[in-house]
Amino acid sequence: MFETASDFSLHIETLANQKNIGVVDALLEYCNENFIEPEEVTKLINKSLKDKLEMNFVDMNYLPKQAFLDF
Repeated sequence: MFETASDFSLHIETLANQKNIGVVDALLEYCNENFIEPEEVTKLINKSLKDKLEMNFVDMNYLPKQAFLDF
């Protein structure tokens, strides 16, 4: 359905913005609507979407917060 990982990632980000939900929820909703397991879309996740997913997981307290140093 998607030609590149960027196309898929853009679709998930657009879905998240349209429905005003996080990218994790948008990804899971996409998987549910298309009857596929989340593990099947891992090859379609690009760096940008991966970073947004990570931040979403941190916000939901599924991953530990990381300290950042400003130099």
